[in-house]
Amino acid sequence: MQSRLPTTYRISRIKQETSDVRTYSFDVSLGALPGQFAMVWLPGVDEKPMSVALDDGKQIRITVCAVGNMSKKMAECREGDLIGLRGPFGTHYEWKKNQKLALIAGGYGAAPMYFVAHEAVRDGCEAHVFVGARNKELILFKDELSSLKNVTVHIATDDGSEGFKGFNVEQLKEMIGEGERFDQLFACGPEGMLKAVSELSAKFKIPSQLSLERYMKCGFGLCGNCVVDPLGIRLCMDGPVINNDICVKITEFGKYHRNDTGKKIKY
Repeated sequence: MQSRLPTTYRISRIKQETSDVRTYSFDVSLGALPGQFAMVWLPGVDEKPMSVALDDGKQIRITVCAVGNMSKKMAECREGDLIGLRGPFGTHYEWKKNQKLALIAGGYGAAPMYFVAHEAVRDGCEAHVFVGARNKELILFKDELSSLKNVTVHIATDDGSEGFKGFNVEQLKEMIGEGERFDQLFACGPEGMLKAVSELSAKFKIPSQLSLERYMKCGFGLCGNCVVDPLGIRLCMDGPVINNDICVKITEFGKYHRNDTGKKIKY
């Protein structure tokens, strides 16, 4: 029950990643696993689910892009300010020892993919991380990923300002077509990217795990706001990380999601 109640912690460090993205560190561990999320509460403003960028048993890091009311208010916070955290919630990425993994990260999906790589290499895994961004100024976690043993970073930008020109899934597809083989594909990012990974996974028969985002209010299955059609599964508990064989059965996948009132919003 304690994980379902927010506890306030002081921000120990803020790292400016890009003009709109910051990583907040707290000197506490929630025991989160790669792919899980925490509910982040800004007192007097709002509470939102956010992916965990790292939880190493001593500290937890949350990477936030200032795009909405709460995240923009959070961007005004300073080190030492109090933030509420509860969790961790949801499913997580799973791998076997010594596997070769392709991690596909779109935008600030690079944060949880860094957490995956950080932990997977400890199990002897080899990770190829495909980081995608609109341009080189928006690339996240490049240096952190490059510093990890047995990790190869592949950069893709929409405008070609760094690395491969185009989408990171196209870059991955080219490598697979040239004979590169992976045991699993993990992905986190915009739903259009996830849909492309899903199709790539099915085409080449490579198992994949995708982090599917939906509007969440409670985080532990009470409100039902994150239920997806037609399966009725709650992504806060049965997700956010889902095997592709389940993703392909979700009819709304890549087509629409629901807002805080349940209204359908098309992509």
